[in-house]
Amino acid sequence: MLITASTLYRDTGNFFRHQLLNITLLVVFTSCIMMIVSKILMPSIDEMQVFGDDLSIGMTRSFFEMIRNMSLEQQKVLLQISASGTCSSLIGNTLLLGGMLSLIRLVSSGKRVSALRAVIASSPDLINLLSLTFLMMLSIQIGFMVLVVPGVFLSVTLALAPMIITTDKVGIFTAIYTSSQMGWSHVKVISPVVMVWILAKILILVLASAFVILPPDIAILLLNVLSNFISSILVIYLSRLYMLLH
Repeated sequence: MLITASTLYRDTGNFFRHQLLNITLLVVFTSCIMMIVSKILMPSIDEMQVFGDDLSIGMTRSFFEMIRNMSLEQQKVLLQISASGTCSSLIGNTLLLGGMLSLIRLVSSGKRVSALRAVIASSPDLINLLSLTFLMMLSIQIGFMVLVVPGVFLSVTLALAPMIITTDKVGIFTAIYTSSQMGWSHVKVISPVVMVWILAKILILVLASAFVILPPDIAILLLNVLSNFISSILVIYLSRLYMLLH
């Protein structure tokens, strides 16, 4: 069967339009979870005072030089800030991924569906998805840190792993191996949408400066909502592709 990007775009658009309400509820729910986790793990205002004016001054120097010139207490607070962002992103992305995959599976089987039912139905897969999402985030971020090309390559080849692990009920490394084979074989239909997803994420970071006029919590929530909407579209596209391949 010939699989074309135009067919996948059309199927993705149709699903997104018909399930817009449920997708919106999932996106808002996971965005709120991300914000709550981040606030719980984020250092307090008193702890942030250890930076004083050093952090703003350090921005004019290289990042590694700034870290090197920090005190041990400042480095600990910076590590906690980084950890809070990573944990909130990991948990939020896992919940969104599990909810979206369950939503797609329920709709495809013709069952009654709601955002709440999709979240509940995803619960058996969340542990495996959490581990898989962690490994994917870690490897892709390392790839981008080394060079941009390895990061993009890993993003493409690992893209189908969540669909494989939830549909075929295989192990994490089996899903990664199978995804790398399928991703490389169908790079022409996966790479364009993954590149658009990466560029959209970068654009959201650029637009973040425009949200400074809003209260911090509202700004963070809106940015999370935008980011999760983009990710949900990617999940729909890749899920449809895997259905056709499967």
